[in-house]
Amino acid sequence: MEWLTNPEVWIALVTLTVLEVVLGIDNVIFISILASKLPKEQQDRARVIGLSLAALTRILFLLSIAWIMALKKPLFTLLGHEVTGKDLVLIAGGLFLIYKAVKEIHEKLEGEPGHAIRRVAPSFASVIGQVLLLDIVFSIDSVITAVGLTRFVPVMVAAILISVAIMLLASKGIYAFVNRHPTVKMLALSFLLLVGFTLVAEGTGVHIPKGYVYFAMGFSVLVEWLNLRAGLRGKPVKLHEPYEEEA
Repeated sequence: MEWLTNPEVWIALVTLTVLEVVLGIDNVIFISILASKLPKEQQDRARVIGLSLAALTRILFLLSIAWIMALKKPLFTLLGHEVTGKDLVLIAGGLFLIYKAVKEIHEKLEGEPGHAIRRVAPSFASVIGQVLLLDIVFSIDSVITAVGLTRFVPVMVAAILISVAIMLLASKGIYAFVNRHPTVKMLALSFLLLVGFTLVAEGTGVHIPKGYVYFAMGFSVLVEWLNLRAGLRGKPVKLHEPYEEEA
């Protein structure tokens, strides 16, 4: 237990916790948008279960670290790029995220008011299934990054649990804010497009420094915050709500 008195361990814990929170923002946005399709009495439960699954998948992957690291081994070469198992997961997850974001934007904006196509709302299980799929994608990248910062598994597990607790506390406010402001919801969907594109790029061997991605997202949030603070008058745009509960 000597590692508990090692300052480097505590520095790694703080660094990993911050990293997990930053990476977890994508999960919170995705869960918020999917949960909004459910009946109101199920939305909080979906949010809590979704973030809990994010923690569970990360911890399970940490305990299977040998398998995770094996995903970095080349499987085949395509156009001069050695494709690994991790690359395939990132590409599949990125394409799924782009598809979901574009589909959401289309459904929220396309068509005349009052004439949006009505669809039956997805089931609770299907929403959780989609959340779990993206949790797996984000978890693999997160765990590989964590392993590069520290070799102590308890530190990594502690960082994951602390970050999930922080996200659970903040997610309800983020969820309510995103769904209350139409422009913020569109901005959140554009973030999902950006993250999806970044995952595909990483999977095809094009490295995009995450600092650039988060700077773009942070600057966009700042501009939108200034717009909201300006208190622009006028009736806000109403996004289509194409889902209805089954009778």
